[in-house]
Amino acid sequence: MNFSGTIDFRPKILSALRNYSMSRFKDDLIAGIVVGIVALPLAIAFGIASGVTPTVGLITAILGGFMVSAFGGNSVQIGGPTGAFIVIVYNIIAVYGLQGLAIATFIAGLILVVMGLFRLGTVIKFIPYPIVVGFTAGIALTIFSTQINDFFGLGLSNVPSEFIPKWGVYIQNFTQIDISTLIVGLASLFIIIGTPFISKKLPGALIAIIVITVAVYLIKLFVPEFYVETIGDRFSGMSSEIPAPHGFNISMSTINQLLPSAFTIAVLCAIESLLSATVADGVTGSRTNSNTELIGQGIANITVPFFGGIPVTGAIARTMTNITNGGRTPVAGIIHTIVLLLIFLFLMPLINYVPMACLAAVLIVVSYNMSGWRTIIGIFKSPKSDISVLIVTFLLTVIFDLTIAIEIGLLLAVVLFLRRVMENTQIKVYSEQLDVAEGTEATTHEVLDVAKGVEIYEIDGPFFFGVATKFDELMRTSMANKPLVRIIRMRKVPFIDSTGLHNLEILIKSSQKDGIHVVLSGVQATVHETLKHANIDKLIGADHICNHITSAVVMANNIVSRINANSINA
Repeated sequence: MNFSGTIDFRPKILSALRNYSMSRFKDDLIAGIVVGIVALPLAIAFGIASGVTPTVGLITAILGGFMVSAFGGNSVQIGGPTGAFIVIVYNIIAVYGLQGLAIATFIAGLILVVMGLFRLGTVIKFIPYPIVVGFTAGIALTIFSTQINDFFGLGLSNVPSEFIPKWGVYIQNFTQIDISTLIVGLASLFIIIGTPFISKKLPGALIAIIVITVAVYLIKLFVPEFYVETIGDRFSGMSSEIPAPHGFNISMSTINQLLPSAFTIAVLCAIESLLSATVADGVTGSRTNSNTELIGQGIANITVPFFGGIPVTGAIARTMTNITNGGRTPVAGIIHTIVLLLIFLFLMPLINYVPMACLAAVLIVVSYNMSGWRTIIGIFKSPKSDISVLIVTFLLTVIFDLTIAIEIGLLLAVVLFLRRVMENTQIKVYSEQLDVAEGTEATTHEVLDVAKGVEIYEIDGPFFFGVATKFDELMRTSMANKPLVRIIRMRKVPFIDSTGLHNLEILIKSSQKDGIHVVLSGVQATVHETLKHANIDKLIGADHICNHITSAVVMANNIVSRINANSINA
């Protein structure tokens, strides 16, 4: 993490266009067309599931996808609405309306830009994997739950947003299943699942939508009483005109209310986009500029709210589709948005005929792919702390919401990590003799004689607040008699925090008050610099900070000899 220097904003499209060729354009063109076709049903489905119209889903994919490709730090990233945001977007709209969603998305975009400017791209990658898996699985289950009404044709208009009450309503109304709707849903599911067995390059979701829509249309022509709800039935009068940009009123009270939701959107966007970029790098061999990617995602999320759009992030499935079809530069991502734009302008009326049950089937498959059940099984073989983080995050996501899940999940992960570090950080006490090579791979051993009255403490690990307290307690309990010299061996201390500095300062002052000398040994350069900034070197004396334990022991032994000699002479 670096908070200084130049801004790390280098969009990949700039370097990609320097040596661009016609052959590369052909590959990007094919990939862009395929991804655009694949993205169409997903954009529509995610828009509807999020509580907005199909038009909003498409506008988000067009505008947001363009911004991600034009300003992002990954060559093949495809941006747009994703399943991960369905739950939080739906909840924001339910509480704060579309205006609240626009403000939350805008603030999230600003947060992402700030993250990129402060070079936090690499830090985001280190969010514990069990947290990511936990809330992804929780989101998947929640998405699945939202599609039961449309898949079974229950015809419920006021379904609770909370998970448990929602299923309570479903169970009470399962007798109202519409057989025609269920057949359409099952047929769609069959086509989506079966298409990869025919050809892995065919987009199963699109094939299902085309086939089922045509079939339902023809059945209605010959059997007028046959009824299955379509997009046109639910969202009548959809426009194919690009909405004009509009503003929104932001006040401090509104910001305070929506900041937690905006933070959740930003974190979720950062995690999903950088995860997608990392997967893409593994396939293409390229390297993502994480900070630029965050800024690009931020620009996209700042822009789309002015056109009524929903949050944007990198989409793993669409990104992998881009790669497998030959896309290697951001031009492919831009072409995919042009394809969606053309569909939006000229084919929008046809979307009205798509059955809602078919879209429900698409999202059910999406939720299954998101669940990561194989990964969950693997994590259950990991340490109990990882399992507990996963379970807690999953339950909080399902029962409450993503904001709480991310906050508590991160807090729990941090606490468990610190506990693990504390448990693995050793503090050893030596007296009389010390093997210099102990703890190293050296085969020759140098044993130092330690004078009586000298105590050596070796810290193996970071000297942060938890370990500092542990060290302080050890010093208070390990010594029956006060020594003349205390050597603190710090060769294995990679960093020291403010609490560690504070405890060290108290130790030095209390030792000096009792007439005890303190000597530091093997201090690493970064730690030494921290000690200088805290004026520890002036407090202890610069000569009392030794480069090696041998010189520290020699100094301590000389101090003891001098003290003993003075006491004899006195």
